[in-house]
Amino acid sequence: MTSKPDNSPLSPDRTRIGFVGIGNMGTPMAGHLVKAGWRVCVYDVDGEKARSFVQAHGGTVCGSLAEVGRQSDVVITMLPDGGIVRRVVLGDTSDCLVRGLARGAIVIDMSSSDPVGTRELGAELARLGMSLLDAPVSGGVRGAVAATLAIMVGGDAALAERCAPLLSAMGRRFYAGTLGSGHAVKVLNNYVSAAGLAAAGEALIIGARFGIEPKVMLDIVNASTGRNNSTENKFAQFIFNKKFNSGFSLGLMAKDLSLAMGVAKAVKVDAGLGQACLQLWQEAERELGGSADHTEVVRHLGEL
Repeated sequence: MTSKPDNSPLSPDRTRIGFVGIGNMGTPMAGHLVKAGWRVCVYDVDGEKARSFVQAHGGTVCGSLAEVGRQSDVVITMLPDGGIVRRVVLGDTSDCLVRGLARGAIVIDMSSSDPVGTRELGAELARLGMSLLDAPVSGGVRGAVAATLAIMVGGDAALAERCAPLLSAMGRRFYAGTLGSGHAVKVLNNYVSAAGLAAAGEALIIGARFGIEPKVMLDIVNASTGRNNSTENKFAQFIFNKKFNSGFSLGLMAKDLSLAMGVAKAVKVDAGLGQACLQLWQEAERELGGSADHTEVVRHLGEL
């Protein structure tokens, strides 16, 4: 006689959480979990980051990925890309999560990963008796700190609902669909965001050359139909003052654009505008470097 699967919601008193990736986004996200009462063990390839997190927020440090697996019922990954996530979970060395995870464990990938690769990883984990959800986020460091991230969840609907109490500690959840759907929505959202930033930058540069003060034009755009997230939240805050410190790199945006165009190719959509946008951002990355802040794309377009 087989036992029924546990469909009860996760709860802090019964669920141990591992968090891999204590960076600009992962630190506040994991901090909210500790604050909400979850038992959290953290790991980062830079061990000092993990130790500093525990000193500031609480929780415990794990010295290896296998230890994270042994100490966790659910592991969240917040890493630069899907290739790194795959190595962390399945391993190309002796240390990886599956060396410690038990059957029935859940992995939640909150990174910006390749949606096709996510489905492949989910199939491999399923063969080991484990489950995968993709739950990438939008909102940047500011949203991570404020726990107002948009969390785009893909995977089994019942499993997504079980994990709702955990994810809700970090932001607002949106169930996107089957496994990989969250990652697909994330990179397509970033395509729209990247296109909006580039278009606004070009428009302001053209306006400036015509003799219109950029700050005046921005105020008019923000009171008109051309306003978007970048005109409202990036130009005055990071571009006009030349701080360029939004916390999201140009290289990561270019990577997400490439993934978005990969989704378009997989479903046989030409996406001519998207391809042109990707080319522009790749040119900016070659000129300015991937570590430049993504708002510096305006420097590539011209002088304001």
